Amino acid sequence: QVQLAESGGGLVHPGGSLTLSCVASGSIFGINDMGWYRQIPGKERELVATRPSGGGRPNYADSVKGRFNIFRDIPNKSASLEMTNLKPEDTAVYFCNIVDSLGLHYWGQGTQVTVSS
Repeated sequence: QVQLAESGGGLVHPGGSLTLSCVASGSIFGINDMGWYRQIPGKERELVATRPSGGGRPNYADSVKGRFNIFRDIPNKSASLEMTNLKPEDTAVYFCNIVDSLGLHYWGQGTQVTVSS
């Protein structure tokens, strides 16, 4: 069983910063990709940032480029998402995601990020 433990969500003012963390554990058959998606009520889940394990470049949504940075600690199966200059439109539930070597997706339970004055 695979578990993804997320932390770091919360309430922040516009222009502020937050860092989300995710640690994967359990029977994981290798991790090809790890990252974050987000979802607001009534809309589809969208990619925020992912980073492959093989040294490839990270992939960012256009809306967060230049503001968010994703880091991975591959041996420890963890990832963090540093979010700066947050905007109200960044408000969403953020989900950690991994794609294992078989192409299977696993998801965390989600952590709420609210950007509001």
